[in-house]
Amino acid sequence: MCVTCGCGEDTKHDHHHEHGHDHSHHHDNVISLEADILAENNRFADQNRKLFKSKHVLALNLVSSPGSGKTTLLEETIRKLSSKSKISVIEGDQHTELDAKRIRNSGASAYQINTGKACHLDGHMVGHALEHLDIESGSYVFIENVGNLICPALFDLGEHAKIVLVSVTEGEDKPLKYPDMFIGAELVIITKTDLLPYLKFDLEKCIANIQKINSKSKIIPLSVENGNGLADWLDWLTIAHKFYT
Repeated sequence: MCVTCGCGEDTKHDHHHEHGHDHSHHHDNVISLEADILAENNRFADQNRKLFKSKHVLALNLVSSPGSGKTTLLEETIRKLSSKSKISVIEGDQHTELDAKRIRNSGASAYQINTGKACHLDGHMVGHALEHLDIESGSYVFIENVGNLICPALFDLGEHAKIVLVSVTEGEDKPLKYPDMFIGAELVIITKTDLLPYLKFDLEKCIANIQKINSKSKIIPLSVENGNGLADWLDWLTIAHKFYT
C-alpha cells in the first residue's frame, strides 16, 4: 500500500458480510481523504513553483515505467549542457542512492529521495530536496520521479512541464493503457529506438496512440546509444527554458 495516496491497498482479506447495503459512506471518506491529500500537496507545489520563478529556473518532472531510460538520458543531458548551465537533479526511488550516484558522476548535483512504500514523489518531498540543493539562477532542475505510470500523474510538484518517457521495449499500447499520465505531458520521449530493428514495435502506431490521448504533446523518438533525437531534445530544453522562465 502506498502510504501517501493509499493505492495498492490490500483487498485480499476475507469479508463475508452481505454487500447489498449502501457503501456510499466509505466512498465519501475515500474522496474526502484524496481531496485533502491533493490540496496539501498543491500547497507545497505552489511553494516550489514560486522558488523556481524567483530564480528563473526550468523545472521538469520526468516520469515513466521503471527501466525506460530516465537516468541514462539525464546522464547524457548533463554531459551536453553542464558546461553552459548548472543542472540539479532530484532523484526518486523506493530504495538506494544508485541513480543519484550516477548523476553526480556525470557532473551534476543530486539529492536522493527514498520513498519507501510510497510510489511517487510529492510536492513536500521535492520542496525538502530543494533545501539541500544550491539552485542557481537560470539553471535547470530535473525531477526524476519514481518509476510508475499511474500515481505520479496525480501529483503536481511545482514543475513547469511533465515529460513522459516510454521505451520501445514496453509496447506501443502504453499511452492507451495509462492515459492520465500522457494527458498531462508537454513532451513524450520514445526511448531506446536503436533497438527497433530487433523488436516488434510499431513506432508510427505508438506515435498515433500518443496523439489520440494528447494531440498537443510534442513527441521525440530518441536513442542515447546512437544519438538519434538528442539534438531535438536539447533544442526543446533551450526553447522551454526561454518560454517558461
